[in-house]
Amino acid sequence: MSISAAQVKSLRDKTGAGMMDCKKALAETGGDEEKAIAWLREKGMAKAAKRAGRTASEGIIGHYVHANNKIGVLVEVNCETDFVAKADQFKEFAKNVAMQIAAARPVCLTPEDVPADLVAKEREIFKKQAMDEGKPEHIAEKIVEGRLNKFYKEICLLEQPYIKDDKLAVKDLLNELVAVLGEKVEIGRFQRFEIGENIEEESGEE
Repeated sequence: MSISAAQVKSLRDKTGAGMMDCKKALAETGGDEEKAIAWLREKGMAKAAKRAGRTASEGIIGHYVHANNKIGVLVEVNCETDFVAKADQFKEFAKNVAMQIAAARPVCLTPEDVPADLVAKEREIFKKQAMDEGKPEHIAEKIVEGRLNKFYKEICLLEQPYIKDDKLAVKDLLNELVAVLGEKVEIGRFQRFEIGENIEEESGEE
């Protein structure tokens, strides 16, 4: 079927993917934009997997300070080349990730980074809740896994719903960027600062 320039432009505006990739995605999906978006995301995940073994030694420090000047974030975003580090899309991604951290307060990057003792504590709480609800043992275990996954989506940056589009997880946004830029991109260290949070923590310890 014939794919119009308007269709390609619309898909490109929504995904940030290259023009030829957008045209191919629409051709592969019969012009269905939603299916084309899904096709591009899958392509991005495949590209990200291929590049997982490469070294990302370049990058920038993304930053964001909230309008009230009481919340600030620094985040390290890495890539393979200095050329990509200077790209507008890469810089915009770093800023958006910093905004995500400011708004959603992640504790760590991935579920694998969550301390084992914290996971064990949450698992115990979820198990007790399920048993108190009268669920059989085998059902309770499934409920625990479901609630743990929800817990990860709350505290792990890559698992969190993206604040600008909750249909996407942050990891989906990352994979889409890899597909567009054509090299490995990864989020490294991050730190969120909020005026008064240390005082609150110290008060809670007394």
